[in-house]
Formats: sequence, C-alpha cells, structure tokens
Amino acid sequence: MGDSAATDAPPSRFGRICVFCGSNAGNRAVFGDAALELGQQLASRGIELVYGGGSVGLMGLIAQTVLDGGCRVLGLEITHLHILIQISGASVGEVKVVSDMHERKAEMARQADAFIALPGGNGTMEELLEMITWSQLGIHDKPVGLLNVDGYYDPLLALFDKGAAEDGDEDMDNVTFGEENLVGSYLMDFNGD
Repeated sequence: MGDSAATDAPPSRFGRICVFCGSNAGNRAVFGDAALELGQQLASRGIELVYGGGSVGLMGLIAQTVLDGGCRVLGLEITHLHILIQISGASVGEVKVVSDMHERKAEMARQADAFIALPGGNGTMEELLEMITWSQLGIHDKPVGLLNVDGYYDPLLALFDKGAAEDGDEDMDNVTFGEENLVGSYLMDFNGD
C-alpha cells in the first residue's frame, strides 16, 4: 500500500470489519460516495473487509475499493442461492461458501472485529439488527456502527428512541452512529481513537 493516505491514517484496533450494505447502488449518489469513502478509510488504516459477497451495488463498490487499497476482502456466499450470483455478480477477493443465511451471519460475526452498516434493503436491516441483538444478549461484545448516510437511518434511529422510551430496556452501549460526511472521524470515534 504505497500511497501516502495509508501512512497518514492512524492505526486501527480492528483488523477486520464486516460491512453490511446494499447489493444495489441506491437512488442517491451520496450512498456510493459513502461506500467509496468508507472503503478508502478502511484500506488506509489497513483494515480488512468481510462482506456478503458480490461485485455490484454498494457491496461491490466497497469491496473493490478495499481490495484496490491493498487489503484482504472476504466475501461470504451461500451455496444454494446461485441466483444471487446472477444478481450480485461474482465476489471480489476471497470467497468462503456457507450453507445458509444463518451460517453466513454467524461466520461474519466470527470473522469480524466490528460491524458497520451503510444504506441497504431488508437484508442489511436484518443483519444489522441481528448484530445489535447479539450484542445486547452478550453473544458478542463487538462494536456495531451505523453510518447514517444523508439521514437514511433517521426513521430507524427514531424507532430505537421510541423503543427505549416505551420499553426502557434498550441497551445500545455497543452501537455507534455517524454521518457520511465525517467517515474518517467516525472511524476514529468507532475505533476508540
């Protein structure tokens, strides 16, 4: 990684971060910009990527950016969902094949030191909420980050607030929230720097 950006970024306490995001690019260019910037920030800090596999949409963009930045990329693909390859393209980087979605999430959790969610659809939401729940249940103690690109997650954050106010039992201590225009500082806060 001979570029100066890699030497300018502070080292990370995380060796590998799992990023949940869409297999589509979304309807706003800012989503792709955030995926690109996050990929560049990960690579500049020497952080490897774990992701759901594929080469299109935000997933493909961040994976290719991290790989081009000289860092390892691990895509987790599901054996029997061959149609996903037609939709999402071949994975970027190394591929590990798993049997189903449950095994995929468990393997993501095993492989990663932390999790970050960019905008995405139902799959992204499901993965994000499962990692938050696992944290609350003590299944893992890894940080879970939510990159709120252009207010994308505002309704979800409002729901979290409503749940905490009405239930009074929502422990979100391991969850960090950030804005897309501050990806570098967000990673530093997320990292504890």
